[in-house]
Amino acid sequence: MKKAVAYYRVSTPRQGVSGLGLEAQQESVHFFVRYNETTIEREYVEVETGKKNNRPILKKALAYCNRHGALLIIAKLDRLGRNVAFIAALMESKVQFVAVDNPYAEPFLLHILAAFAEKERIAISKRTCEALQAAKRRGVKLGKNGKTLAKKNKRRADEFARKMLPVIESLKAVGFNSERKLAKELNKRRIAPFRVGCRWHPSTIHNLLDRIKKLGYESE
Repeated sequence: MKKAVAYYRVSTPRQGVSGLGLEAQQESVHFFVRYNETTIEREYVEVETGKKNNRPILKKALAYCNRHGALLIIAKLDRLGRNVAFIAALMESKVQFVAVDNPYAEPFLLHILAAFAEKERIAISKRTCEALQAAKRRGVKLGKNGKTLAKKNKRRADEFARKMLPVIESLKAVGFNSERKLAKELNKRRIAPFRVGCRWHPSTIHNLLDRIKKLGYESE
């Protein structure tokens, strides 16, 4: 079995907490490895916009791939970034990577796809600015509802993490010590994650443990 590392990127903290956008990426990658004789050793989730090239989580994923000769798997090319120079630099590195939405794409095609991704990023930014300016001209007050919703989601996610702490500790006490084992057992016991209707994955366990730690608790 070929060793692989999965890298997921979401654009906002809300997507990272709720799983919005993340679940689709995970399902796509897991479906791909299931039929390509590949096993995922690590999963990395980054909350960052596609226009920024400074990606500490991606750097960790690439470092792991370099050390262990693992393949980097992403759901879509634009999850790596929407910047041609960034994609080109990554392609020239020693790390092999595959985008599930275009697994057989040659380097030339990848450059073209990266160029389209960058063009779309610029277009999205322009449309967003124009829409905000139009809203301001109509007298709409921007940002208030979004900030209120974000705070509400954070409180709900923190409360969920507190409730899950004793569950995680009890599972670890009987041998479910890895993120993958914890995810599998929680799904088996039908314990729902924060986002209703979704399943647990190693990456969602990682996010949960990280949130627990930030709240000042420690899962032994």
